[in-house]
Amino acid sequence: MNKRGFLLYGFVIGIAMLFIGRLFYLQIINNSYKQQAIDNSIKKKYIYPERGYIYDRNGKLLVANQTSYDLMVIPRDVKKLDTTEFCNLIHITKESFNKRINKAKRYSYKAPSVFIKQLSKENFAYLQEKLYKYNGFYIQKKSIRNYPINSAANILGYISEVNERLLKKNKYYHQGELIGVAGIEKSYEKFLRGKKGIKRYQTDTYGRVIAPYKNGKLDTLAKNGKDLTLTIDSDLQQYGEKLLQNKRGAIVALDPKTGEILSLVTAPSYNPNDMVGRKRSKFSRKYMSDKFDKPMFDRSLQAQYAPGSTFKMVNGLIGLQEQVITPFSTYPCYHGYRYGRRKNEFMGCHCGTNGLVSFNRAIYRSCNSFFSNAYKKSIEKYVSPKVGMDNWSKHVQSFGLGNYLGVDLPVGNKGLIPNSKFYDKFYPSFRWRAASTISNAIGQGQIETTPIQLANMTAAIANKGYFFTPHVVKKIQDTVIDAKYTTPKYTTIDSVYFNPVIKGMQDVFEKGTGRFAKIKGMHMAGKTGTVQNYIKKNGEKIALADHSIFIAFAPVENPKIAVAVFIENGGFGSAFAAPIASLVIEKYLNGKITRKTLEKKIMDASLYNEYNKQLDSLKIE
Repeated sequence: MNKRGFLLYGFVIGIAMLFIGRLFYLQIINNSYKQQAIDNSIKKKYIYPERGYIYDRNGKLLVANQTSYDLMVIPRDVKKLDTTEFCNLIHITKESFNKRINKAKRYSYKAPSVFIKQLSKENFAYLQEKLYKYNGFYIQKKSIRNYPINSAANILGYISEVNERLLKKNKYYHQGELIGVAGIEKSYEKFLRGKKGIKRYQTDTYGRVIAPYKNGKLDTLAKNGKDLTLTIDSDLQQYGEKLLQNKRGAIVALDPKTGEILSLVTAPSYNPNDMVGRKRSKFSRKYMSDKFDKPMFDRSLQAQYAPGSTFKMVNGLIGLQEQVITPFSTYPCYHGYRYGRRKNEFMGCHCGTNGLVSFNRAIYRSCNSFFSNAYKKSIEKYVSPKVGMDNWSKHVQSFGLGNYLGVDLPVGNKGLIPNSKFYDKFYPSFRWRAASTISNAIGQGQIETTPIQLANMTAAIANKGYFFTPHVVKKIQDTVIDAKYTTPKYTTIDSVYFNPVIKGMQDVFEKGTGRFAKIKGMHMAGKTGTVQNYIKKNGEKIALADHSIFIAFAPVENPKIAVAVFIENGGFGSAFAAPIASLVIEKYLNGKITRKTLEKKIMDASLYNEYNKQLDSLKIE
């Protein structure tokens, strides 16, 4: 055989070996085609677990389940059918039928998809009798949520169908399944959802079920979701919601000793049952399109406001820690503090004196001059304003301000506590100094806080220097709570410096700006705040009614509750925020309200005249 023959012979043998090797790989080593054949002959049916129940701290049921029925379709199994008859049966048009079938095919030709979700009990009963005539369609039983009490929507959240983005990202979920998308339902989804069970059936070449696959040996049972017990006191939560009727704002109440959130009220809010079932889409569009009341915007966690005079407590503590003031320091006050020569460089106050103001009086009468001097000295103590500002910022942030607190809810904002880098950008054209940032002394300026942060700051003061990360879940069935919620966090202020501050806050109720909110027979500590409020229109600042703020804790001897209240356009802190905080404290500690006249006054009050003025000023249609 010549050379050319050998080459041809070798080439043929080489090709043959390649084919034999490929066949060996496909038939012996690689079982993907075998698996594909098995998959095509097996029909899976998911068994959905019952979602975990949610209770308040006293065992009151907040979230339960109710049965829902979805009409499912497997496009591959759908045979020729009388479309008109079928559409009349389920009350849809032919156009809707074709749209739904095509959507199901795009998702998967052989996997089940939701054709119509959450049928009514009447439609389910009627359809179940007729469904045998329509191959490829079947009823899937599921649980949807039910809220026995119209309360705490911002805490509980809601569930909805998984979207296409999540379906690609998380293989656990399938088209048409439900997932928590807000509140506790989202944060604790893995605990609440449980685990799906699966039944497998052998099918013939026509897709008809023959028998359970391998006699059900590979089937798995559904495992119900875990029940949650919240830290929330439902009675207190509902009471706070009544107090905020016809107002915009937030109430946050904590247990200082544990960081447990007792109430987390935002107003306006919505009925959690509005986000259940087929009506969810309608209400979701309605609430999300409301740009004024923003019922789905949780003001307790997301709204960022200047803290006003409530922030003076932190500046006082920093001044004591830095030893630029003492509990016996005095500063002159002539109806405010002047920090420049221009007419507008003056921060007026109502401390009611023309002369020296003591540390104690500065707190209970809310003196701008005293705390401006203390703030200025805290910054100027160091070699440069930058070093002083960063040191001040470090102290402030140790109270949980200017950053996310780690609350176990999926929304929130971190607020703003400025530092030297911030002011380098804020004043790029000239050197800044303590006087340039003096508004920080009274909680205005560039500082922004959320109501949950102010409540946490108050708890840190009540505890004389430490706090626990605020959280809303107290107990998870058969599970240990994350240690971060039971580990204390310490401020940079020594505990000894808190006593004179707490004494001043106690005098706020005894002889200061909160005296009209005092509860008889109870030692309380608090601080009012009034925050200027402007809007800009055509480049011009328009003054609106001030925001009303109040922080408090009680009893002073053994703090059991710390509260922060913020009322938009509520005026002085003593006007709305202080009495609301006082009523919340009385409700929680005493279990009843004795000051019925005050309660009625607050519940009957509406601030919508003021809000409508703001709407007119902005010319929002």
